Amino acid sequence: MKDIWTVKYRPSNLDEVLGNEESVDMIRRLVCSKNLPHLVLHGPENTGKSSAAFAMAREIYGEDYERNLTYFNASDFFEQGKRYLVRDKRFLRIIGTDDPSKIQKSVISLFKEIVNEYASMGPIDSDFKIIFIDNAEAFNSDAQHALRRIMEKYTTTCRFVLSTTQPSKLIAPLRSRGLQLFFRHVSAEKLAAFIRQVADSEGLSVSDDGVDALGYHANGNVARALHTLQVASLQFPATVIGAQEIYDCTLKERSENITQLFQAAVAKDITEARKAIDNLILEDGMSGQEILLQLHAMTVSSNESEETIAGWMIRIADADLCMTDASSERIQLENLVAGFCT
Repeated sequence: MKDIWTVKYRPSNLDEVLGNEESVDMIRRLVCSKNLPHLVLHGPENTGKSSAAFAMAREIYGEDYERNLTYFNASDFFEQGKRYLVRDKRFLRIIGTDDPSKIQKSVISLFKEIVNEYASMGPIDSDFKIIFIDNAEAFNSDAQHALRRIMEKYTTTCRFVLSTTQPSKLIAPLRSRGLQLFFRHVSAEKLAAFIRQVADSEGLSVSDDGVDALGYHANGNVARALHTLQVASLQFPATVIGAQEIYDCTLKERSENITQLFQAAVAKDITEARKAIDNLILEDGMSGQEILLQLHAMTVSSNESEETIAGWMIRIADADLCMTDASSERIQLENLVAGFCT
């Protein structure tokens, strides 16, 4: 079975992190100083935040970095809840059962207990350990206040690294506890060079217009570029991958539910639109931001007039702004659909 390229080509050290030179250089200086503070890594999805965090851990602890690094995903805690907790074997000794129906405590209580347990464990052959929490925007206010207190309690032996695409959803006291570092998508030139490097490593022939098409589709998103290139390599073996091959692959990446949602929104069919939203969230597992990005792409590529497209894009931008502070992405998507063509 072939390796997934987003995993295969994940950087193993800070020098291999693509782009974001300012933030990576700051992390490198902190590592060299051996005085790492709490960190808040923020920026759009797939900009290298997690890759930088894991690369930093390897720089500090070496190949056995997992002994002093604990990874949690906040969205797993608060979106999947007890079903996730019983599936993760790390938590069995804490919750005492693998049956979610037998768990009497609330998810927030279990979260406090689990994070406090791991933060209280002493580091191995180091001055401190790292707890890396991804998708920190999924924490509610109570969880964030609890996390702030835990960070203060164990600050001498434990460093917290928070990663988020929506820093505005973090409470000010939590943001102020860490050094904030911004991550952005990589430049077109760096992405093109990386694509050619991966193609050479995999023995692929990619034409210049294929590299340009892949760069246009990925728009600085390295993970998306790797995924699309791997799909193209499997779909068109022993073929020079050009713009047409990349275009054919990108069409398959678009969920049919997105097409259904777009068509329903244009037709002002609220019932069908709500079904599409349910399918996108529950079946495809997409976040509200991902749905908006694909709706934006469909809007740009539609055959409507420039005036109509501009109006739709304003609606999508408004929904994106509201979603940063909203408690329910579904409500914002339904509101977008209701006013899409008014």
